[in-house]
Amino acid sequence: MRHENSLMHDVLKPMPWGAFDRVVEKHDADRGVRTLSTKSQFIALAHAQLSGAQSLRDIEARMASQQARLYHLGAKAPKRSTLADANRLRPAAIYGEVFALVAAQAHRGLRKAANEAVQLIDATSLRLSSLSQDWAAYEAHGCGAKLHVVYDPNAQMPVRFAITAARINDIVEAKGMPIEPGVTYAFDLGYYDFGWWAEIDRAGAKFVTRLKKNTRTTLVETRKPPAGSTILADRVVRLPERMARSRKNPMRKPLREVHVELETGKVLRIVSNDLDASAEAIADIYKTRWDIELFFRWVKHTLKIDHFLGTSENAVRTQIAVALIVYLLLRMAHAVQTAVASLLTFTRLVSANLMHFRSIRDLASRPSHRPPHHPNQLGLALC
Repeated sequence: MRHENSLMHDVLKPMPWGAFDRVVEKHDADRGVRTLSTKSQFIALAHAQLSGAQSLRDIEARMASQQARLYHLGAKAPKRSTLADANRLRPAAIYGEVFALVAAQAHRGLRKAANEAVQLIDATSLRLSSLSQDWAAYEAHGCGAKLHVVYDPNAQMPVRFAITAARINDIVEAKGMPIEPGVTYAFDLGYYDFGWWAEIDRAGAKFVTRLKKNTRTTLVETRKPPAGSTILADRVVRLPERMARSRKNPMRKPLREVHVELETGKVLRIVSNDLDASAEAIADIYKTRWDIELFFRWVKHTLKIDHFLGTSENAVRTQIAVALIVYLLLRMAHAVQTAVASLLTFTRLVSANLMHFRSIRDLASRPSHRPPHHPNQLGLALC
């Protein structure tokens, strides 16, 4: 029996459309809109992410050929110029708020039981064309944007994000994010700020990061490192009392300094305000930082956020936010089936069958040879 809805309908099923409509109404985004609602704009951009469309004209052609099946999604195929105007003018903040709603929903379903909450903080640069120089000019590296992410390695998903011009320092954006008590934050040298470390400590959270080679510490206590491990030293130390320009260091409490030897022979000086965890546990938390690097690589190359459909700040912000929402939807869709273990393989199967009448749960089965329902969709099954 043929499924009544397309695979894309299944992927979008977790979307909180009622809350989506309330966000749209809050921003008054659909006032005076006659041809392309905000919902249709979102579905068009989500379709582009899932199908691999490379341009506005490509989106227009693909979706026009599938108009009959878009009916089940409650959307219409956009005109290229109309979609361009929507991306440029419709507030990108809508999609930032929708991301938060979908992330909260996904986090409840994807997070596994764990003794400790760990979140990774990092940023990645995105190259933009010279047409974006009015907001993203960066003299050292040309035009670019920066995606800042707080990532939960347990649920394998971003829980918070921000977008800035590439010239904005990572720590500037990090200082504006809320700190959750009880969470351990892991980050690298881009967030080397003793004042911010002290804020994390005062908020009842923990941090794990690296010390620079030239940062001197005062020894308070020496602990015996575990035998037969890559941990060379485990110490309790204090940071220098004074910073640059003789300012007092706000991070006055004792810290843990753990030295770890890598396979290359390089030694990392890991520092944390957690005085109770084992040295191995602290080293393992820092090691999980690799997860966010893999996430950035996956999103850039699989969802193509290294290629932008518009040049304005609003268009770039919109596209990135929609890409992250699509990532969350894919993670939730992947979680409800067991036949395809790899998220990358699952995403490729979704792309190949996007507008077919198929269920998420039978993606791994032999594809149907039934012709598309609408004559205009012949030959476009693999989009």
